[in-house]
Amino acid sequence: MTIDASPDPAVRAAIAARFERLPLCRWHVTVRLIVGAVTFFEAFDQLLIAYALPELRHEWDLSTSAATLLLTVGSIGMLIGALLSGRLADRIGRVKVIALCIALSSVANLALSLSTSPDAFMALRFVQGLAIGGEVPVAATFIAEITRSHQRGRFVLLYELVFPAGLTVGALVAAWVVPIMGWRWMYVLAAVPGLLCILVQRKVPESPRWLADHGKADEASEVMSGIEAEVERITGKPLPPVPEALPVAAPGGAASGLRGLFTGRYRRRTLVIGVLWFTGYFVNYGITSWLPTIYQNRYDLSLSDALLYSTVTSCAGLVGCLVAALTVDRAGRRKVITGCLGGAAVMLVALAAVGADTPVQVLVWTSLAAVFFFGSNICLYLYTPELFPTRMRALGSSMGGAMNRLGVILGPIVVGVVYAGGNVSTVFVMLGAVALVGAVVAGIGAEETAGRRLEEVSP
Repeated sequence: MTIDASPDPAVRAAIAARFERLPLCRWHVTVRLIVGAVTFFEAFDQLLIAYALPELRHEWDLSTSAATLLLTVGSIGMLIGALLSGRLADRIGRVKVIALCIALSSVANLALSLSTSPDAFMALRFVQGLAIGGEVPVAATFIAEITRSHQRGRFVLLYELVFPAGLTVGALVAAWVVPIMGWRWMYVLAAVPGLLCILVQRKVPESPRWLADHGKADEASEVMSGIEAEVERITGKPLPPVPEALPVAAPGGAASGLRGLFTGRYRRRTLVIGVLWFTGYFVNYGITSWLPTIYQNRYDLSLSDALLYSTVTSCAGLVGCLVAALTVDRAGRRKVITGCLGGAAVMLVALAAVGADTPVQVLVWTSLAAVFFFGSNICLYLYTPELFPTRMRALGSSMGGAMNRLGVILGPIVVGVVYAGGNVSTVFVMLGAVALVGAVVAGIGAEETAGRRLEEVSP
């Protein structure tokens, strides 16, 4: 293995300054689309289990506890995958890890379509989870690193829209495929995008910021020059002068890795962002994972109607993501996240207050709540990479992803336990309380990063 040279602060500062002069153009959009396609299909994969679960329960005669385990084992894989991929991406590069994850996810999906027992299905769900959990935070890190500070929020979140879009398309496809063709064909379709790993390796350059941070000065400059030449070709005019480079301190004895996340200014950031990821996704998956089952068991809806109602909620969440993307630069990260989590809390408590007596009530109020908690959660994909320096940016994002997965694991479990008590209103009160905790933490502890260069926020 080649040992990287010590990073030169002047090179790192120059690379950051050169990114600041790049106008947003088709090059950014192309890279965003390629990486976004990967993230889109990972999101597609993630939600399939919720729509396959009613059929799986019937086919394999699963108890409620066994069904909950099928839901959560993939999330356990995502948690571990997030932690492993962050450290790996900080060591070997962002693009290699993204390509590896999409290839692994594709193989796992194909194998899932052939599963004949709950045990085999759970093992493969764990492997699939490793890939999904690994790809998403690393992709968010990469997109943040190739974007200038001006309107970074809008650019990154318009990319991140592909994740809720993948959830929504997954819901739409599943609502059509499962009743007609069965759950296995969903996983066959989900295996096809594995070919994207080849496109990623060929068309997406490694992050120059990462290269410079690893002492690969010549390679970083070469990749950056290639990007600049492509932007000039696309725009048809010369680039503006390179702005003044911000001073970048030599890493020297600066802590990195897990120790670095809990040292100095980064300790508070790590703790705050962990709470926000956990609460947001606890609420998100506590609701979305159980909605089809609640509609069927509590309100006696048919499978197709239960899936359709659940899909409406996912579509409403996509609207919330779009609104967040268009407002996050002007309003700021802290206000958007705080307001969205607070709004979700209000909607969920209101649903409990009206009694949740009919499926239409559940549909309306959970859809309104989804507008808010989807909006908050998508902002975290932008906000988290901004809070950590290049040397541990992927790991910091992955720590957030791990807390995300912990919420994804515990949300469905706790909802399952509370729902087993027979009072569905209690479920929504509990979820509203969790969202409120997130809103309070964001309002008190989150730092504002809008409009600031990455190297300024996280030296």
